[in-house]
Amino acid sequence: MVAAVRVHKFGGPEVLTYEEVAVPPPGPGQIRVKQYACGVNFVDAYFRMGLYPTPGGLPFVIGNEAAGEVVEAGAGVTDFKPGDRVAYVSGPGCYAEERVVAADRAVKLPAKIGYEQAAAMMLKGLTVQYLLRRACNVGKGTTLLMHAAAGGVGLILCQWANHLGATVIGTVGSKEKAALARANGAHHTILYRDEDFVARVKEITGGKSCDVVYDGVGKTTFPGSLDCLRPLGLFVSFGSASGQIEAFNINILQQKGSLFATRPTLNTYAAKREDLLKMADDLFAVVGNGAVKIPINQTYKLRDAAKAHRDLEGRATTGSSILVP
Repeated sequence: MVAAVRVHKFGGPEVLTYEEVAVPPPGPGQIRVKQYACGVNFVDAYFRMGLYPTPGGLPFVIGNEAAGEVVEAGAGVTDFKPGDRVAYVSGPGCYAEERVVAADRAVKLPAKIGYEQAAAMMLKGLTVQYLLRRACNVGKGTTLLMHAAAGGVGLILCQWANHLGATVIGTVGSKEKAALARANGAHHTILYRDEDFVARVKEITGGKSCDVVYDGVGKTTFPGSLDCLRPLGLFVSFGSASGQIEAFNINILQQKGSLFATRPTLNTYAAKREDLLKMADDLFAVVGNGAVKIPINQTYKLRDAAKAHRDLEGRATTGSSILVP
């Protein structure tokens, strides 16, 4: 039996239950991992609230990314052996001292990447990788808007986009978060509670607007995000922290400048193992050479997962948050 955090009914952070669960031996193509750190992400809250389906129904162990050491490999596993240091995005099931995970979802950690750093960056860092390198090919000359620029994805994206030569505009909720975003590569920040972010984007860009908008906020920033785009610009909706974007008339994209819109997910971009490995190598490279730093600004004990969720949803966190078993 190992300690884990389970959801027995959908709801707020209070439904997270710290308890003991049994972990089976790994089956064919699986590995059992002793976990040293688990990442905390908004998608965890979506599962907790029942917004995303869980394959096995209730109850379930929550969590979508972690890092640890392989303790046992199942039949047919050739890429991993006991003692290997690994990290992965595969959920739910991560808020636990140990778990079994599909071997093809795990990647080996380079020596210079620690467990806590890996758990803080796998989901968010791989998300940023596909946002910047595949959903849109960001580089020199690109002007982009990143909502929630001081959040976990935001701070990584600001650094990486800056490294690629883009002009980065970020929305934030406070002066402290604005300073944090600028320290991590944002060239301009907008206090969305005090300023009209659409008007400020037009002011910052001299009326030219942005090539791409990355929006993980959702309901409260739509359709304003579309008004921040130049003709033929790209709207990337990758999260719904403020609620889902409701159905809209697709003609609005034509009216606002023949815009493109996408709702990508990491699961799709990393579905093939060869793509996952390339994405992870790209992430490890920019972290390893110091171009992107992973700020772990909140660390909680595994038993305190409910507090971690309250802080995350209350916008009381910056950068990455992790749970330590």
